[in-house]
Amino acid sequence: MGDPRGRPELREALAEYLPRVRGVRTSAESIVICAGVRHAVELLTRVVGGPIAVEAYGLFIFRDAIAALGVPTVPIGLDEHGAVVSDLDGLDVPAVLLTPAHHNPQGMPLHPSRRTAVIDWAQRTDGYVFDDDYDGEFRYDRQPVGALQALCPDRVAYLGSTSKSLAQTLRLGWMVLPDDLIDPVIDAAGGAQFYVDAISQLTMADFITSGHYDRHIRRMRGRYRRRRDALVDALAGFDVGISGLAAGVNVLLTLPDGTEHEVLRRAGEAGVALQGLSRMRHPVAETDHRDGIIVGFAAPAEHAFAGAVDALCGVIRSSGL
Repeated sequence: MGDPRGRPELREALAEYLPRVRGVRTSAESIVICAGVRHAVELLTRVVGGPIAVEAYGLFIFRDAIAALGVPTVPIGLDEHGAVVSDLDGLDVPAVLLTPAHHNPQGMPLHPSRRTAVIDWAQRTDGYVFDDDYDGEFRYDRQPVGALQALCPDRVAYLGSTSKSLAQTLRLGWMVLPDDLIDPVIDAAGGAQFYVDAISQLTMADFITSGHYDRHIRRMRGRYRRRRDALVDALAGFDVGISGLAAGVNVLLTLPDGTEHEVLRRAGEAGVALQGLSRMRHPVAETDHRDGIIVGFAAPAEHAFAGAVDALCGVIRSSGL
């Protein structure tokens, strides 16, 4: 069955790549290969128990995955500086799931003072931080924000994948784990590496060590920047706010109150795939309910991108915005 942490070739490649590109502090021995970040969250939840603290707005598939294990999630606040990590002080939770490099979906990085504060919380309480670095390589306004894990490898589990850099369907991810979580996570995974096939792991290892992955990221960063700029230009003049422009592969369009449902309805009729901001809001979060849509600009083929932007503009125009 091989090493339950995954193919050594891929773990060694990642042990060189992640410190260089994301500032992660690791060795190959601390890396466990998994089938994407959702799988990582499931395994970590099985190990640490719950409830798990999450951001008031965040990717619902992780909340759903945690709930499917019978573990509740508890929202913490969110503002222009990212997650309000001081909310953790009033909670009895063993871990918090954050997107510190680039919040999903609102786009801001976690403020430096809050990065320090959440590490202090983890050290004081023996808690863990799950650092979801879902698109940290795609920063357009400056050098990418480094991984939170670098501040405290003993209390932070770093989670990464190929879902934004290559393809979601590949289902290939990795965890950089504190030493005391490695064996429990392997046990939770069944004690064997069978979630990701060896061919995919070896191919990814070669992609990294050959330098092709770095060149691919640079090329895609330029392409996504051009797409982002074209999208923003096309949306000028509409009654929408635009945020999340500095990084990532989607933007958040904030809408006038009461219009999200209508925009999503018209998008569905037009065959335009959009995600409503309301779906990202934790059901019991004590925060303002805002209308908005998340627009991804990475998926369309190059020849189809202009048409996709035109279709989106048609949806917004027909919605009276």
